[in-house]
Amino acid sequence: MPIFLTRLSWLVTAAAVIVLLLQPVGTAVQLEMSLGAVAVMTALWLFTRGRASHYIFLGIGSLVVIKYFYWRLTRTLPWSADPLSLTAGLVLLAAELYYLYILFLSLFINADPLKRAPVPLGSETDLPSVDIFVPSYNEDASILATTLAAARSLEYPADKLTVWLLDDGGTDQKCADPDPQKSSEARARRAGLQRLCEELGVRYLTRRRNLHAKAGNLNNGLKHATGDIVVVLDADHVPFRSFLRETIGHFAQDPRLFLVQTPHAFLNPDPIERNLRTFERMPSENEMFYAIGQPGLDKWNGSFFCGSAALLRRAALDEAGGFSGITITEDCETAFELHSRGWTSIYVDKPLIAGLQPDTLRDFIGQRSRWCQGMLQILLLKNPVLKRGLKPIQRLCYMSNMTYWFFPVPCMIFMFAPLLYIFFDMKIVVANVDEAIAYTATYIVVNLMMQNYLYGRVRWPFVSELYEYVQGLFLIKATASVILSPRKPTFNVTAKNVTLDQDHLSPLALPFFVVYAILLGGSLVAAYRYAFEPGITNLMLVVGLWNFVNVIKAGAALGVAAERRQTESTPSLPVDRQAVLTLNGLAIDVQVERVSAQRCRIRMDTIVPIRRSDDSSAGTLAVVPQRGGGSVGTWPSMPVILSSSVLAGEETVCELRFEKLRPRDYLALADLMYGDAEAMTRFQQARRRHKTLFAGTAQFLWWGLVEPFRAVAYGLAGLRARAPAEAAPVPVPKTITMRKSLADRAARREQDGVATRAVEQGPVPEAESPTAQGLAAEPAPTWLQLMVDAENEALARNRRRRSADLGASPEPAAG
Repeated sequence: MPIFLTRLSWLVTAAAVIVLLLQPVGTAVQLEMSLGAVAVMTALWLFTRGRASHYIFLGIGSLVVIKYFYWRLTRTLPWSADPLSLTAGLVLLAAELYYLYILFLSLFINADPLKRAPVPLGSETDLPSVDIFVPSYNEDASILATTLAAARSLEYPADKLTVWLLDDGGTDQKCADPDPQKSSEARARRAGLQRLCEELGVRYLTRRRNLHAKAGNLNNGLKHATGDIVVVLDADHVPFRSFLRETIGHFAQDPRLFLVQTPHAFLNPDPIERNLRTFERMPSENEMFYAIGQPGLDKWNGSFFCGSAALLRRAALDEAGGFSGITITEDCETAFELHSRGWTSIYVDKPLIAGLQPDTLRDFIGQRSRWCQGMLQILLLKNPVLKRGLKPIQRLCYMSNMTYWFFPVPCMIFMFAPLLYIFFDMKIVVANVDEAIAYTATYIVVNLMMQNYLYGRVRWPFVSELYEYVQGLFLIKATASVILSPRKPTFNVTAKNVTLDQDHLSPLALPFFVVYAILLGGSLVAAYRYAFEPGITNLMLVVGLWNFVNVIKAGAALGVAAERRQTESTPSLPVDRQAVLTLNGLAIDVQVERVSAQRCRIRMDTIVPIRRSDDSSAGTLAVVPQRGGGSVGTWPSMPVILSSSVLAGEETVCELRFEKLRPRDYLALADLMYGDAEAMTRFQQARRRHKTLFAGTAQFLWWGLVEPFRAVAYGLAGLRARAPAEAAPVPVPKTITMRKSLADRAARREQDGVATRAVEQGPVPEAESPTAQGLAAEPAPTWLQLMVDAENEALARNRRRRSADLGASPEPAAG
């Protein structure tokens, strides 16, 4: 049968089924039909496999959803109520229709994600030249050194690979700042990073002014680079050694391919994962997008640039005039423009970089606010529906990703809607208990089943709702501001590498407490009215249950706002590498099990000979190359300090600290930690265990019931600690501190008159102009910034003293 007739028969069949489905039936019959659908879907899930059963499962679930919304539209609106109740009812319906729209778009796009086969690298002579851009603004020099060293060590012909550090923290504008401290720090940063790049064999590039944020920085790089392919890596996104080998071959297969995007994988938990202690056992929130969302988009040529971990064809960028910078999400905007010009994109579903996530809730919300505003900017300024050149399915793909960011509005509507009935008797939905069970309850169950069926491997039940609520409280303001003024949002750099030394409440905790108190009060009022108020029907019980679910969600969010201290000073990665430890004149074969930027844990068959009088023992760790070959003397090596050792059966488990790393030592560190991309794959796959609806619901209830007590405990502890701190003559350091960078320390030495001669006497290296005079100055630091800087320095000194005092004591070797 021709494919046209096949599709036509499917459409006719679907239309006939929907017509039959929309015939009016009694409540009891509807309940039987819905329960039957749930039973059939359960049987398909448990006992069948294959594409046919996959589509039948989703089709049956979709029919239940359609029936529910037909009922909502035709029989539940309060047309006879007062105008205020009718308005509230229509607003609630609009929120539900938004979620219906997102549900069906996601089902359509993600029903059959594309799985691409690996592509060989090709002959060395035919490989394109590559420029790797690492844009930077204020990142620590040690973070940059690791990323640059790993990029410099990629498996690729050295004569065809150029690594660029695009430094927006040392521009002429910053070096000429009228504030002496800021200009000194910028000069020291530029000089220090230039020396770092020189030793690593990397090209340093800055510019006159900080115009157009990241997009402007990348376009400045395009002016100087000449490679056929441009790789973009965020400053804290370290590539694994096989990054180019796994990706660049795709460009030879399609001359119109402009983008190869890879997943963003992270070494550290986001604030929700850390505060709820799920990082080691639950898939990260972004994994659903990168494991299912991007492959789903890839099927329709809709995979888009995510700002980092991506390769772009230079010819395509030149055709579009470089990286787009009208909005604050230059990545998606650039892909949007190139897709509309007929270029294609692909997605390689393998983690080939390891990055850092925001550590604090404040920084997490700041990052998501930028994403939210940027995507809505593209929607409002360059509407996909009206954009010429896009295919219809590409319009749907971009609409799905852009309109998703309206979620704060319906999220807040669902959180507060039941209170209208509980407190004010506003009947925003016309229904009785039987109808609520037959339609609403079964719809919710089917919806959860479809989500768990499609995404259960990478997303636990109710976790999406929790993330949306945590963000929604703050993003609703960002959403409103960009709607009112689409060109107003500006690019803000997300802080990374923040240290949390103590348990404490986030500065953003107050709204979570207020909402929780209101919802909890609503539950108490609902229970009282149902038990004691005459004339209250069982509908109050249904609405009270809805509000109780919101209380649980708000309670879990209180746990998110209760920031736990970090258990690792720097994020680590489980690895499986061979090395040789040279210690006290002995060369010992060791197995490296876990590595971070500051230490590693090793296992050996030998008991390490350490004299009791030694606090530690200095040595060298030489890493066996991933592909073998050579001798110990030629292997990448770095200086280490043996800080602890524990006898484990017939083996010894030791912790080694990396101290006084020189730039060339970062090459060895990059090889040790990022030489094997399978390490990140193994880490992610170990967490991707399917969580059933029952187990996920139980976990969600546990968070909602227990976490509020922890949040209250943190709040009381903070109040007790604040009283003596206010009376003390010396300020107490804040809980959240930024680690001092190498450039910061260089600036401090220069201020104290002990700077190196190159920084003290040498002229500022120029960017693109002969002089930096007349440039726009940045505002002077506020009193709050100066106070935090002083407190940061005090806390840094305290940490160094503690580290010196505890240097010989055994510590967990988790990195």
